[in-house]
Amino acid sequence: MSESERLLARAERLVPAWTQTLSKNPTQWLRGIAPAYVTRAEGAHVFGVDGREYIDFPMALGPVILGHTDPRVTAAIERQLRDGITYTLPHPSELDVAQRIVDRVPGAEMVRFGKTGSDATSAAVRLARAVTGRDHVLAAGYHGWHDWYVATTTRDLGVPRAVAELTGTFTYNDLASLDAALAAQGGDTAAVVLEPSGAERPAPGFLEGVIERAHAAGALVVFDEVITGFRLGPGGAQERYGVTADLVAFGKALGNGMPISALAGRAELMELLAEVFFSGTHGGEALSLAAAGATLDALDDAAYAQLYDMGETLRAAVLASIKTYNLSDWVTIDGEAPRTLVAIREPGDPVDGLVAKSLVQQELLRRGVLFNTNNFICLAHSDEDIATAAAAYDAALARLADGLTDGAGGVRALLEAEPLAPAFRPVR
Repeated sequence: MSESERLLARAERLVPAWTQTLSKNPTQWLRGIAPAYVTRAEGAHVFGVDGREYIDFPMALGPVILGHTDPRVTAAIERQLRDGITYTLPHPSELDVAQRIVDRVPGAEMVRFGKTGSDATSAAVRLARAVTGRDHVLAAGYHGWHDWYVATTTRDLGVPRAVAELTGTFTYNDLASLDAALAAQGGDTAAVVLEPSGAERPAPGFLEGVIERAHAAGALVVFDEVITGFRLGPGGAQERYGVTADLVAFGKALGNGMPISALAGRAELMELLAEVFFSGTHGGEALSLAAAGATLDALDDAAYAQLYDMGETLRAAVLASIKTYNLSDWVTIDGEAPRTLVAIREPGDPVDGLVAKSLVQQELLRRGVLFNTNNFICLAHSDEDIATAAAAYDAALARLADGLTDGAGGVRALLEAEPLAPAFRPVR
């Protein structure tokens, strides 16, 4: 990993926290074992700067749903590139992609574009406050780096206390916690924001209960479908679970890796964006819109059948390994098949980091599989990729079981690098 180390030393002088994205920095990957940088990607594989090839399951943290360098997306970008990237006036592709979204997404009548998921969720919160005339927000799940949400996390340094006091939280799949949070905000809740499905799938009646309670309290419901949008189906989680939110934020899979996000909802709400400020120079950037159009066109019924089939195959294999090695108290896998999440409980009080997760990552990396707990399935994953990953998971979980016989110390003894650090941790 000499080239990785050389680049990290350079990055330490040039880039705060080494990288532009927290989940990509060295605290989240085993230094000396994981590649610190990649030079290229193709299909479902990436190539590290030190010369090794890996099967990619984080898939750029979720955006890549067709596969890296998908020829349909590449061709669409190349065609648009000849005509320009960003213009003084809007490009008609804004309308074409907006129409595709309206045609697919339940309840969507109008669409506005941004560049990141944080753009879209923050715009939804601002719009909800304008619609309701209220200030407070309730959130469950992760919703980006902007003040209104990150104030609820340990990464809140620099967020004014007055802003932090406007956002509360509730527990996913727990309607009683939502009731308590609504009551605590005393009738001043503008929006209830949640990922409709994520590390856990929604319990029967949960999403319906959220919508019913929020509306009874006079609040709007915002679904953060930055991850689930266009991944769980043409209409995302709303279609999957038969529910309709007031506003929905999209990102990630919409552009197959290009930077684009969207906010969609009923016209009576969205029309207020003529007055509520949500504007940026690159909101209508045409290369990303071209990529989004090509991506949506490629996501047909056969594509979704493939995503679910491969995802369920991998889930079944991981579940079998969990059972084989008696790890059900330590390891779980949940989420919908196109994106499952492997959760690993740490033994004891892991003051020196995430030792169990680190060991699993180490053993998967040794077998050529990138692991950050997420299994984002893309259409370029092959049956061989899934089989290789299943075997790698089996070996990694066997190794974890061996280590757990001696608790945290036993797991730590098997690590060949410093353990990972939690992404969200006290920073003061």
